[in-house]
Formats: sequence, structure tokens, C-alpha cells
Amino acid sequence: MKIYVLTENMPGGKFGAEHGISYYIQHNGQRILFDTGHTDLFLRNASTLGIDLLKNTDTIVLSHGHWDHGDGLPKLLAAHQAINPGAKLHSDRGEAVQFISHPEIFQTRYRKGENENIGIKVNLSELETAFNIQLSAKPIEIEPGIFYMGEIPRNTVFESKTTAFVLENQEADFIIDDSGLVLVEKDEIILISGCAHSGICNMMEYAKEITGLNKFKAVLGGFHLKLNNLQTKETIKYIKSQKIDQIFPSHCTQLPALAAFYQEFEFQQLKTGMILEF
Repeated sequence: MKIYVLTENMPGGKFGAEHGISYYIQHNGQRILFDTGHTDLFLRNASTLGIDLLKNTDTIVLSHGHWDHGDGLPKLLAAHQAINPGAKLHSDRGEAVQFISHPEIFQTRYRKGENENIGIKVNLSELETAFNIQLSAKPIEIEPGIFYMGEIPRNTVFESKTTAFVLENQEADFIIDDSGLVLVEKDEIILISGCAHSGICNMMEYAKEITGLNKFKAVLGGFHLKLNNLQTKETIKYIKSQKIDQIFPSHCTQLPALAAFYQEFEFQQLKTGMILEF
């Protein structure tokens, strides 16, 4: 299994960076693009790594409907339409690329007190022109050992209890579309999160339920922790109890929380251009 870091907050060497996530995953014969950041940076960094995403992608998974995870999609559509206008995107294996996410990703959403839409700037009809679409609140087994998680049950007492976001009607937006990707390697779980608005511990518990496994090989992506507060401390306590081999908190995990995690785990910081092998 290989995970290529196409977009992250931290630059690596000759690779650009931005506030966002995009990972390219090769596992069990599948080639998956997980999130797209918010510009065409993921395309450019992929090209530098020798990956042609228009040819070498079987499935696209969008973790949730926020600009920094999905606004690269129009860039991918534009690159495809420039070559094959009006046609669906097919991989070099001859199959149409599938797009998987939650049904609620297209909502207009805001930060509290602000009026800029931070939702994704692409709609369902635009995506349907290029991909085979699967929108599901339930888990989807993409291939044996590869699961889109669907909507995450929120059961811990210290996660996802408040939100900084609202919907267009001003109701609180708890980002119910927040999801992730679960990979199984030798009966161990590798969990990939976009932002973990649902709580990274909730995601880990659901990953165990989906797979029927209890051992984690790695957890990586955004943990959406800002401070070294109660939630961060309880998250660290939970993760330590799971005896995980490797963690990679990144993206929306801010410095006070990162420092607290580093004191306990001495993890490697994710940077663009990195290739993780498991």
C-alpha cells in the first residue's frame, strides 16, 4: 500500500502546499483520490510525482463538503473537459471513474458571523457529467479491504459537541457529511480522515465496527483539534489506549494540539510530496 501526499498544509521540498488535503492511494489494485484541496495544486504535485490523475484514478472519495477539500474538483473537471469535452472520465483501465461521498456535501455553509460560502463550488449535475456517482450515508466497500465510511456515529462525550459553522438557514452545521476512508492491511486498520469534524475517536470506533477489526496500523489526516484542551487530552488518552503503530495528525490540527500530540507520540509531520508505505 502506498499513500502519496498531494496536498497538505506543509510543503515538502519542491512541492507546493496550501490549506487543504489531497491524498492518492494505491491499495488492493485500486487507485483512489481522497479529497482535492482547493486549487489545482493536487494535479501539479501529482504530475511532479509522475502520476497522471486523469488516467490513473479509479475512484474519487470526498471526505466532506468544505472548500479546502473539494474546490479542486472543478480543476479536475476542467482538465478532463479540455481533452474529452462532454465525455465521462475513464481510467486507463477503460472504466468510468466513480465518485463517492455523502448526500449532504452540496450544502451552502458558513462560519458563524461570516457571509462567505465555505461549501464546495461544484454541484451534482456538474459531477454527473464526468463520474459515476454514489452518494451514501452508509458505508461502501469499494474493494475488499477498502471502505468509504459514510456518516460517522457520534458517541464520545468529548467530541463534536459544539460547532463554529452554520447552514444557509442559520441552523448549526455539525458537518454530518464528515467521513473518511478505511484501509485494511494484514488485519490492521489504516484510517484516513479529511477533517474529523465528527471526532477522530468516533471515527476510529466506527472503523472497528465497519471492519470487525481492533488493531490500528496508522491514523492520518486532519484531527480538527485547535488547543491543548480537554478534547485534545481525552483524544490523546484514547489513542494511547489503542496502541497504534503510527499517527499523522495534520491539516486542521493546530500547533498547540500538535505539540501535545508530539510529546506523546513523536510523529512525523506530513508534507506534500511524501510517500507513505504500509
